[in-house]
Amino acid sequence: MPANTSLFLPVDVRKRLEVLEKDEDGISDEDRVKEKVKLVQDFLHPDAQDQLSSLKAKMKSSEISMDGYLSKVKALLGRELCVENGSHGDVVAQNCKNGKTNGSAANGDSHKKEDEEVIMDTKEADAMKSPSAPKGKGGRKSKSDSEPKSSFLCSSCYIISEQSCHVSVTDAHLLFQTPPPKCPDCRQYLDDSDLKLFQGDPDNALDEPEMLTDERLSLFDSNEDGFENYEELPQHKITNFCVYDKRGHLCPFDSGLIEKNVELYFSCAVKPIYDDNPCMDGGVPAKKLGPINAWWITGFDGGEKALIGFTTAFADYILMDPREEYAPIFAVMQEKIYMSKMVVEFLQKNPDVSYEDLLNKIETTVPPAGLNFNRFTEDTLLRHAQFVVEQVESYDEAGDSDEQPIIVTPCMRDLIKLAGVTLGKRRQAIRHPTKIERDSKGGPTRATTTKLVYKIFDTFFSDQIDQNEKDGGIKRQRCGVCEVCLVPDCGKCSACKDMIKFGGSGRSKQACQKRRCPNLAVKEAEDDENIEEEELLPVKAPSKKVSKAKTKKQSNGKLTWVGDSIKTEGKKQYYMKARMDNEVLEVGDCVSVSSDDPSILLYLARITSLWEDNNGKWFHAHWFCRGTDTVLGESSDPLELFLVEDCEDMQLSYVEGKVNVMYKAPSDNWFMEGGMVEDIKVIDDDNGKNFFYQLWYEGDCARFETPPTFTPQEDCKFNFCASCSRAEEREEQETPRVFEPIKDEDHDSKALYALACLKGEQFRVGDSCYLPPDAYNFSVKAASPVKRPHRKEDVDEELYPEYYRKHSDYIKGSNLDAPEPFRVGRIKEIFCHRRSNGKADVSEVKLRLYKFYRPENTHKGAKAGYHTDINQLYWSDEEVTVNMSEVLGRCRVEYGEDLNETVQDFSSGGPDRFYFLEAYNAKSKSFEDPPNHARSAVNKGKGKGKGKGNYSPLVLIEPQDPKVPKLRTLDVFSGCGGLSEGFHQAGIAETLWAIEMWDPAAQAFRLNNPGTTVFTEDCNVLLKLVMSGEKTNSLGQRLPQKGDVEMLCGGPPCQGFSGMNRFNSRTYSKFKNSLVVSYLSYCDYYRPKFFLLENVRNFVSFKSSMVLKLTLRCLVRMGYQCTFGVLQAGQYGVAQTRRRAIILAAAPGEKLPRYPEPLHVFAPRACSLNVVVDDKKYFSNVTRGNGGVYRTITVRDTMSDLPEIPPVLVPEADQRHAVPAHPQRPHLQAARMRHIPLAPGSDWRDLPNMEVRLRDGTSSKKLRYTHPDKKNGRSSSGALRGVCTCSGGVPCDPADRQFNTLIPWCLPHTGNRHNHWAGLYGRLEWDGFFSTTVTNPEPMGKQGRVLHPEQHRVVSVRECARSQGFPDTYRFFGNVLDKHRQVGNAVPPPLSRAIGLEIKKCVLERIKEENDNTKENEKG
Repeated sequence: MPANTSLFLPVDVRKRLEVLEKDEDGISDEDRVKEKVKLVQDFLHPDAQDQLSSLKAKMKSSEISMDGYLSKVKALLGRELCVENGSHGDVVAQNCKNGKTNGSAANGDSHKKEDEEVIMDTKEADAMKSPSAPKGKGGRKSKSDSEPKSSFLCSSCYIISEQSCHVSVTDAHLLFQTPPPKCPDCRQYLDDSDLKLFQGDPDNALDEPEMLTDERLSLFDSNEDGFENYEELPQHKITNFCVYDKRGHLCPFDSGLIEKNVELYFSCAVKPIYDDNPCMDGGVPAKKLGPINAWWITGFDGGEKALIGFTTAFADYILMDPREEYAPIFAVMQEKIYMSKMVVEFLQKNPDVSYEDLLNKIETTVPPAGLNFNRFTEDTLLRHAQFVVEQVESYDEAGDSDEQPIIVTPCMRDLIKLAGVTLGKRRQAIRHPTKIERDSKGGPTRATTTKLVYKIFDTFFSDQIDQNEKDGGIKRQRCGVCEVCLVPDCGKCSACKDMIKFGGSGRSKQACQKRRCPNLAVKEAEDDENIEEEELLPVKAPSKKVSKAKTKKQSNGKLTWVGDSIKTEGKKQYYMKARMDNEVLEVGDCVSVSSDDPSILLYLARITSLWEDNNGKWFHAHWFCRGTDTVLGESSDPLELFLVEDCEDMQLSYVEGKVNVMYKAPSDNWFMEGGMVEDIKVIDDDNGKNFFYQLWYEGDCARFETPPTFTPQEDCKFNFCASCSRAEEREEQETPRVFEPIKDEDHDSKALYALACLKGEQFRVGDSCYLPPDAYNFSVKAASPVKRPHRKEDVDEELYPEYYRKHSDYIKGSNLDAPEPFRVGRIKEIFCHRRSNGKADVSEVKLRLYKFYRPENTHKGAKAGYHTDINQLYWSDEEVTVNMSEVLGRCRVEYGEDLNETVQDFSSGGPDRFYFLEAYNAKSKSFEDPPNHARSAVNKGKGKGKGKGNYSPLVLIEPQDPKVPKLRTLDVFSGCGGLSEGFHQAGIAETLWAIEMWDPAAQAFRLNNPGTTVFTEDCNVLLKLVMSGEKTNSLGQRLPQKGDVEMLCGGPPCQGFSGMNRFNSRTYSKFKNSLVVSYLSYCDYYRPKFFLLENVRNFVSFKSSMVLKLTLRCLVRMGYQCTFGVLQAGQYGVAQTRRRAIILAAAPGEKLPRYPEPLHVFAPRACSLNVVVDDKKYFSNVTRGNGGVYRTITVRDTMSDLPEIPPVLVPEADQRHAVPAHPQRPHLQAARMRHIPLAPGSDWRDLPNMEVRLRDGTSSKKLRYTHPDKKNGRSSSGALRGVCTCSGGVPCDPADRQFNTLIPWCLPHTGNRHNHWAGLYGRLEWDGFFSTTVTNPEPMGKQGRVLHPEQHRVVSVRECARSQGFPDTYRFFGNVLDKHRQVGNAVPPPLSRAIGLEIKKCVLERIKEENDNTKENEKG
């Protein structure tokens, strides 16, 4: 080996070598040498490694003895560890043998001190800074740059000078980063301060065989046979026990060591099985019992405490009290057992709860007396997650095959992902799973349904189940990886007994109950609910109706005209009748057309005209659409057709034959027929030629509406097509038209007009309008948003080891990519350019506009918007010319001084209202009084305008709309009342009744709606009472009767369907008992004028959109017009992303509401609102896309004016926050929040890795990185990045788990497969928005971005309520967690207000039509 090279050993390796050299562990010489080799093997020179390999091979082949092998290895290691530069090498070796060091003691001490400084933690104050913040002179530097070269201690404290080394400092750092040493047996870190050693046995302690024969443990008299005749192992109790490995390390027995055949022993006092006294009196002292073959739980001994036991080769032992030094280790075991019992019982009774709800349960549960811990925290749950999940699997195994397993509930899936649990792991040592009493009540009451709703669901599922049986059932696949999949069928469970190989019939097709793959079950549930969000808003192309490509087959029938031609147009001769063989076809008849593909059903159409030209005999087909071609899919009635906007000219020879299609009009008594319809069939079909229709279907938006009424003129009846007429009407509306020309001799090149129309709206000179943001620019250049790139080169990776995960500049909740709101302009001129012949070119209408500035468009920038009313604009004399086709809508802008009311009352008096008080001069960047011509014609009066020529501005008096009566409303699943609050603000509803089963939310509804009758009961019970004719409930509250309810709104929970991937009896049972079915039955019974169902966005995609289809199918069969869509609450005035599915329905005779156009612009990433059903993409009717009339609402808008909450609870006097504002947080969680930087986008990845002192006086630990990371490699300093063996691609090792660390161990453990858990422990950004407000804001919950932008705490109830759009006057009820749940479950009032205004429009439109009809009738 070259003389000028040296070894560099990490500090932890050197310390362990020192211990081995001093023989402090008491291990054999052979074990000591083997451990030395294991420690230093990776650091030896290649030739030394080759020598070791050669020696090992010789020893195995018996060329050298074990003693010879050990002596040669010792010599080799001595040379390697003690080599120094030049001629001093021999001296050093000699000194090593003599136990001396090369150099003085002082030098050695100084080097040791330097080493300690190298590994010393950075000050906590530095850690509070953002990792990416720029550093000054005192900023962080890598140690390779800042620290002097030092010498390193070898295993026996020899000093090897670094000056003799030719390795660079960077390489030295790379060598430094190695895993800390672990005990090869118990797998605990040898340098861990918590590692404890067994203190030894008393002198009178007996070995196990001798102890078992002690008469104090005998249950027999001296005349009876004893131990030798036990058929099973004897059982005893033990107290004052501790468990340790063969090296004397105290260690847990539940961490998988026993399963890996690691020998664990225990010492204790052994007592008879009947002795329940845990004191040592009467016990037999015993030493080194074991090794332990198994440990087990016998269940809960009639109470809350578990009985835990060991099995050795000689006996079973039930544990009582541990020794004092072992008590902390045993407390963890007790904690995990009680935790698993609590989790299983909670989820068994509440399968639909979220992860945050489980945390609420855990943190508010007081542990039973007598256990060595006093509270549960989230860290407790994550620490024991693997054990808890295994207990859940055991519980599921014991359940019935038709029961939904707890393992697939949303809460368990979140826990499995967060904690990185390995599913399908079976520990045979746990012989008796934790005993959990099953809840005999089992969930909600049976659904009360009307016969119509019941039959629709029953028929659909029966067909599906029958189909599966015909197909031989669905074979359940396996993941093939977990231990469950790899074991053989048990042959004992009911599923195995039905298998053919075990002598059964083979009909059930069920997997062995012991082999139900949990990985597959969780994956199916996860796939069912995870909807991929598109990164950007899809661009909706202009709607162009394209006829479906129908490949048709000609018939061979003989065709002749019946009667004479009734009209001739060009070369076309029109007829009313034609004969095909023996069948007469007439205009208005319905016919079938065959496809050339025999697998496709007949096409059906109405004949709207018949003619003949040079190309033959023709007819115009207005197509019908079958239910299977709509969003209803397979759930539709096979005989029901729908009118669609789809028609084409076709040769008459393609007609197959005549069919009967009848229009099913709603009955005159439709509203009172609720709950009385029993048959889901509408008509009978004996010959396959009878069909019916009742609705028009708009395919792009999935809207089912009452067919429009078209009255063709007498001379057009022979060729009138409703589809063509509708298309022409739409095209007419979308084309700008000009009216009322103005004579103006000053303009030869253009023709002026007083009025223009577009999309059904009139625009006059002096009106204001919206334009897209790119229609024109402002004279003041807007400041571009500042990007915040990550300064990774400045980050101290040793202090911030997880910061590297922030590889993207995108910040969740950021508004940087939000578009600008619409431009607003006032029309100065409406004109068309003249052609060369002097006539106006009306095909291209132009507008000359005055520009309005918004506050953020001025030189003051975005900050001006925060201090100004969102409806305030600034007048500008800047002008711009635009095409009329670019106009997006009409608005009203008034000069504030001309109003007869306050600007606030004016703004809130209706939609699309703005005002200005000043004019903005972009050149001088000043605000001025507006000019006289800025005042609108409405308020200046007649004759005061400066009109040109013969035109003078008109005095416009806004027409007064008739008063809209409020609809009597029933709010089911009302919660605290967010949906009703929005409807009340819209002035469309009067909520007379509400149903809410959870008492705190019901109380909150009462507080805010004192005139409402609130039923705190099961909705199924109430509906049953009403359907049975009862007038009041058991409390004497009056029940709404048929005809009372004019609007029904609510959001039925549907999480219970989670994990149901197949059509079987369990699936059917869940659906027919679901609250969705109950809610639809409410609609069927009461038959309200309007119906609204609100739910999570995934509702429309749930179970392959099955829930959506059946919901729409029920509404269509009842006779309702209906549609569905997804709305983003952030587009309607809240600083929150919250996508919600909304199903709207309107009774016959009413107008079906359209979805409200967005009011506010919002982040495009959160505005993907299209829905894919059966591979077809559906859009809502919204035309503005992601555009809006207002800027986005931010966190600053929402809560910057609220007072600061001190760390302690806020005083009672502060009513602007909920009192108390937030519960007391666990100390470790509070410390983590204190260390999250204030910079935008900060989250757990910005936490420093350091020890911090907690508020209870204890300290957290530093997270250890102990394994190479296959995906992320090493840090720039060579540090490892893995915290578990799984980071290297091998199964997890339970011994790798770490707890009480500032950086939660579970997050780097599973971060690689969960987007690095971006956002957990995340701060809100002042200029950004909230994630979806949840029922319990937890830093590690589903929406982890819940920390205040500046304060070290979670957002308060009032802040969350503001994020939902609740007014400050709105009151909530109960404790803090109750209030959070009420807020998180609510529909944002601004969203429901926008929907309510659309319903109001429909009611108003119907009233106007009725008034117009009345006037017409009076004239007639």
